[in-house]
Amino acid sequence: MKKFDDYLVEKGVEPQLVEVFRSLFEGVKNISSAISTTDTGKIGTQNVFGEDQLALDVLSDKIMNQVMDENEFVGLIASEEMDGEIKIGDGLYACAYDPVDGSSLVDVNLSIGTIIGIYKADTFVGLKGEDQVGAMIAVYGPSTTVLLTIGHGVAKFIMDDRGNFDFCEDGFEVAEGKMFAPGNLRACKFREDYLDLVNYWIKEQYTLRYSGGMVPDVGQIILKGKGIFSYPGYEEFPDGKLRLIFECAPMAFLMEQAGGAASDGKMRILEKTIESMEQRTPIFIGSKAEVKRCEELLS
Repeated sequence: MKKFDDYLVEKGVEPQLVEVFRSLFEGVKNISSAISTTDTGKIGTQNVFGEDQLALDVLSDKIMNQVMDENEFVGLIASEEMDGEIKIGDGLYACAYDPVDGSSLVDVNLSIGTIIGIYKADTFVGLKGEDQVGAMIAVYGPSTTVLLTIGHGVAKFIMDDRGNFDFCEDGFEVAEGKMFAPGNLRACKFREDYLDLVNYWIKEQYTLRYSGGMVPDVGQIILKGKGIFSYPGYEEFPDGKLRLIFECAPMAFLMEQAGGAASDGKMRILEKTIESMEQRTPIFIGSKAEVKRCEELLS
């Protein structure tokens, strides 16, 4: 059975970047183990964005920080649980990650995930999502799976019972199909255009597939090869709540590599300049035709 590092070597990934991915997969394996053993409750602290933290948030962040700190080829990290970017060495690679996406789903035992974007840089500020040299998401569900891109399509890996990640398939292609995952429905109260869009999907008998976690919801669009995930802003929160560097840029890289699209409603997510770690953005991500529909109806 081909392992993830065999796949990377076959694709011609340079040895240093292969080592970075090895550390990231080790982090995913350890987070997967932590999910089954860690208290699912809140611990009375908040992250830098003012969100209540779970014990799992804190532990997963420590796991990712440790595997990054131990990798000599990583010089810069940023985490959704930390403040700003942190220089950890002289390595050429920079990794930005959301260790646990979908924390609100932990106590009800729904799928959650990890999101990672990889750059070759000494600061994230001024970069664009299209500068990524790799991106991956891990889904912690009935099995622990990883979707990964190095700019040559998207590949899927599944963790076996020994903690190894086996290659499953690649060549994913997001085409057209009636499936929708509508985030931030509260915006319908303030935005007639978003209400009209959601009503369109309902009246056209789209299948609703929305869990409240970006990783499983966008991951299923790639795996099923169809659909749209939407998260607009509105007057009180014009940019929504999803962060560009930690969530939207890596997701957009994966989606475009699977033949789909990702937009903030006006421009490609991958063309947006990263101005700060706190930067948020609306996002419409999925099949090209559906993203174009969002841009047109919400313009």
